[in-house]
Amino acid sequence: MDALIIIDVQNDFCPGGALEVPNGDQVVPVINQLNRHFERVIQTQDWHPEGHSSFASSHQGKEPYETIEVSYGEQVLWPDHCVQNEKGSDFHPDLETKPTQLIIRKGFRKDIDSYSAFYENDNKTSTGLAGYLRERGIDHIYACGLATDFCVKWSVIDGLNEGFQVTVIEDAVKGIDMDGSVAAAWDEMKQAGAQRTTSDHILNGS
Repeated sequence: MDALIIIDVQNDFCPGGALEVPNGDQVVPVINQLNRHFERVIQTQDWHPEGHSSFASSHQGKEPYETIEVSYGEQVLWPDHCVQNEKGSDFHPDLETKPTQLIIRKGFRKDIDSYSAFYENDNKTSTGLAGYLRERGIDHIYACGLATDFCVKWSVIDGLNEGFQVTVIEDAVKGIDMDGSVAAAWDEMKQAGAQRTTSDHILNGS
């Protein structure tokens, strides 16, 4: 049994947002088509409190995209983004959310960032998604959304490590691409066992 997982298609990750993924909004019409194809649809939502530890503004003298060492390893510092109950945290207004059966909010713990749909960045704190999927007999997930080189990549790799089959829909993802990070992410996902497909192949069986 399969499910579509839509990762972080939120205003702050789209053009004009605080942490814009170039052309991030281009995934929206593709995902809307996919939404109508899958019977089981899950979304993730970055959901940070004000002053989150991953924000550069929370660290005196630090700028966005610098890195620091934290208890669970290296942390990229980001512009303030996807703050709870602010417009930037909302799903893109053109994204069809009606088919969604579950929304996983992540990054709401102030001292732990969260890229993956399955675990916070300490690799210990579970979101509960794996249990939800297993309870419903879902063993194959199709991943789409933002951004290829961060939240999509980590969700895909963690999904594979949890024993799920994972396929990335390549025309339904966009990346930030910091120093070649998109190409590296595709390579990491492939090495971990992820498959790639396109929306046309899913929708038309071509």
